[in-house]
Amino acid sequence: MISDGYLVGDGSWQLKIYVTDLKVDRILRVKGDLHIGGVMLKLVEELDVAIDWSDHALWWPSKNIWLSRTRTTLDQYGVQADAVLHFTPMHKTLRVQMPDLRYIDTRVDFSIKTFTAVVQLCKDLGIRHPEELSFSRPLVTAHLKRNFPHMGVSPLQRQRDAMGPIVQTNPTTPVSNIGTPDGKSSPLFIDDKLSPLRNGNGVVTNGNGTIHTPYHSSDSFAYGNETISPALATSPLTPTIEAKSNLLRPKSLVERARLNAGWLDSSLSLYEQDVREFDLLLLRYKFFTFYDINPKIDGNRINQIYSQARWSILTEDIDCTEEEMMLFAALQFQVSLQNNNPFPEKHNTRADDDIDAALDELQISLEGAPTAIPLGSDITHVPELADYLRLMKPKRFTLKSFKRYYVVFRDTRLSVFKSSEDRSSNDPAFVINMKGCEVTPDVNLSQGKYGIKLEVPNHEGMQEYWIRCESEQQYARWMAASRLATKGRTMADSSYDNEVKSILNFLSLQHPAHSAYTTHVSAHQIDNPEDLIAPRFIRKKGGRQWVQRILDAHTNVKGLTLTEAKLHFIKAWQALPDFGISLFVVKFANSKKEELLGVAFNRLMRMDINTGDHTKTWRFNTMKAWNVNWEVKQMLVQFEEEDVVFSCHSADCKVVHEFIGGYIFLSMRSKDQNQTLNEELFHKLTGGWI
Repeated sequence: MISDGYLVGDGSWQLKIYVTDLKVDRILRVKGDLHIGGVMLKLVEELDVAIDWSDHALWWPSKNIWLSRTRTTLDQYGVQADAVLHFTPMHKTLRVQMPDLRYIDTRVDFSIKTFTAVVQLCKDLGIRHPEELSFSRPLVTAHLKRNFPHMGVSPLQRQRDAMGPIVQTNPTTPVSNIGTPDGKSSPLFIDDKLSPLRNGNGVVTNGNGTIHTPYHSSDSFAYGNETISPALATSPLTPTIEAKSNLLRPKSLVERARLNAGWLDSSLSLYEQDVREFDLLLLRYKFFTFYDINPKIDGNRINQIYSQARWSILTEDIDCTEEEMMLFAALQFQVSLQNNNPFPEKHNTRADDDIDAALDELQISLEGAPTAIPLGSDITHVPELADYLRLMKPKRFTLKSFKRYYVVFRDTRLSVFKSSEDRSSNDPAFVINMKGCEVTPDVNLSQGKYGIKLEVPNHEGMQEYWIRCESEQQYARWMAASRLATKGRTMADSSYDNEVKSILNFLSLQHPAHSAYTTHVSAHQIDNPEDLIAPRFIRKKGGRQWVQRILDAHTNVKGLTLTEAKLHFIKAWQALPDFGISLFVVKFANSKKEELLGVAFNRLMRMDINTGDHTKTWRFNTMKAWNVNWEVKQMLVQFEEEDVVFSCHSADCKVVHEFIGGYIFLSMRSKDQNQTLNEELFHKLTGGWI
């Protein structure tokens, strides 16, 4: 007996395939040596429907894998007669929330690794360096109350299963058809009534439909060989009610650590992680090392970094002082004013500006080299700082106060003397080697406090030293020297003077301007101070009482352009003590209590779970290997001085592994303009040897 071209009893068997587009089942008679491409060809011939099936692939639900290798046979994949396969499109609609809290509906490949999907999406959006971003599941308040080491589908990710697709824009009108690598269009929908997106045909689309308007070439800029709309380069001051109501506001270090539970695995596809069509994911900056920011071509990128920084401060995901909050509020206000400016900024392309930019790039490339020594100067002279400072070595259960010492900063060492006269004997009370230390600013302008917190590694962990300076100038010099010394550089480095100037400029922006506000701006233009200030400051005083303080602080930044204001905001954000530290609740080997692990771009930190104090720091430049024991879900990080073993309670240990490998990968980037993104190396460093 012959069936479907096969002789019954010859080893052939029936394979059931569900076609998702047509919602029909088909049963094919196949043999185990038939390759996947042959199965799909046979299925399409069986269906005999005039549809473009080129974007379809086979998905095996029970095994949670794509059968993507078309030359691999059914036997090699392990597909047998009891299997049910799905024939479904690889590109599906995904709802994505951008860092500025706007939503977009876009077509994403659900069959490729998440890292590659993010790279392709960022190319469509005109955002450079996509390796700094990733997808995260949208969390709810309940996720902050306890640890979720194995994050499933969150309520926000798929909250309308029974209601069908989430479409808030006109689905018949693509907002922007941006070219994809295969030459096909990629429809992109943006849910934003306040900031419409203009496409190349002069059509502006918003939530109410389409409005035809003349197209101006100045509304877009070049990105590679394409022209990208600048809609993502500006954002409304106030997000939608839905976006704002879903913001999470962590109230403790532990809750901040639990925010990292939502990151997707970059080495798996979206479908393999139970992400389905029309689901909601968050696109966020995951690694806080922003490389090669160019204002001329990075309008979208700068705005999204600025927006993520802004909301991290407004949701109190990162702490700042009252003076810093006023600076952040003033810069936000300046951004909103410039957004409404009828004369948008234009990038200056004069030859002089190009020369200045080239010189700046050259200076950056030479960072770390010694400065030029003037003719006739003493080349044996080593720069040093020597001054009286107040210093304290804090200990538990003591009431010790600051004592005045004479401190000499030479090379990368702090020598502490009881007085300047003792220096002649060259017998310091103690010496601090700054290389490898942690340096944290402790500044409060309203109290006249200019402090530096040092954490020095020793055999017991980390020893703290608190330093108090007398003035801004003194603080700037010592802080700049300390930051360089932790990297093994001295004050002879070419970047020292620039670091001092940068610190002084940052402090000057925080000084309140007591002069009368003489510009056309009035208090009535700040309708909601809550959009500019974190809630804890609003609770301290009434919202309207902050308006005049914001206007006073705005006097210092009122001359900034839109891009300059955003870059100043980003720089101020990066200067905060807790910037760029991703937290996890962990339990170290041979420890009975939970602690915090902080992951930064160059180090790991063991931290107290209540106070956040650093008890131990390990730097990546002394790391030999890092891997995961998947049986017991433990991470092993091998350093030159010791091995560190811990289990992660607030997220999957793969997330921690990916943070470490990701920062190692990002540290290998160079200025080579022809450099392509090495995805294979990224997965080798972050994959965990699965």
